[in-house]
Amino acid sequence: MTTTGTRTAHLSADAAPHETEIVSRWPTAGRTVARARRELVDALTAWGLPELRDAAELVLSELVTNAVRHARSPRGRLIETRVRRLPDGRVRIEVHDANTDLPVPRASSDTDEGGRGLQLVDALTAHQWGVSGRTGVGKAVWAIVAGPGDGQRPGG
Repeated sequence: MTTTGTRTAHLSADAAPHETEIVSRWPTAGRTVARARRELVDALTAWGLPELRDAAELVLSELVTNAVRHARSPRGRLIETRVRRLPDGRVRIEVHDANTDLPVPRASSDTDEGGRGLQLVDALTAHQWGVSGRTGVGKAVWAIVAGPGDGQRPGG
């Protein structure tokens, strides 16, 4: 299922569980984070993977928030999310944007109010995240989320 612009089709709990990838395009707007989270939760429910919800929702939120905040250039470009169910019960989350600046995890300090998002992603994915190129300009930031107690397996 592919959606474009600000219109997004959401999966319902009885949506096609055989679909293994959801691709959507979003504006660089604050409401995008909540809308992308809702779509993710619908997909996890349809796929029978509710145990991934908390970690996947946080990872997606951090990656989309970074894209909304930091990837506003070049102007007029959309953010793309890809959520793919992997055969072993894990989920790969990708956030594509047209900005070529790479995300850099910042060391947090007691006075630093921001910059902890990638540290959270790193912890929730057991270091299974990274940045890759994409067709066209920009980058894709990806992360693999496993269920509690599953442990992370290589394969990003």
